[in-house]
Amino acid sequence: MSPFLARLREKVGTDLLMLPSASGFVFDDEGRLLVARHGDVGLWAAPGGGIDPDERPADAVVRELHEELGLDIETLGLIGVYGGPEFRTVYPNGHQVGYVIAVYACAVVAGRPEPDGVEIDDFRWVSEQELAGLKMTPWTPLVAPEAFAWWREHVG
Repeated sequence: MSPFLARLREKVGTDLLMLPSASGFVFDDEGRLLVARHGDVGLWAAPGGGIDPDERPADAVVRELHEELGLDIETLGLIGVYGGPEFRTVYPNGHQVGYVIAVYACAVVAGRPEPDGVEIDDFRWVSEQELAGLKMTPWTPLVAPEAFAWWREHVG
């Protein structure tokens, strides 16, 4: 949790917060998607996280992927911005969050995925068909088809 969010939580407790975030849909040369298992909830999703005050969303996704998986990535384009009831979650500590997520198509510039062991405890490269077999966040099945379509249209 960022210092900004920690201070905010001190004031509002576990009440619902609407938070901006960014997610990186990273594809390899074979068109497989990098997904990460978020240890606190045990669900698979594209890596990403909250946008800090005054941070650009594209910079946030680059930072988050470096922090969570040790990857240097480049953003290739904005897939879309998403929100709604499927983007709402309650964490094990009771914190309620509704995310509005800027989703970017990304490629690895340097590094190999290495989970940070704090937020992320595992990763996989999966095809669109393999993704359906994972226990995912509620929003992933809504966004992933559009991300794979974006990749096929622009890169693959």
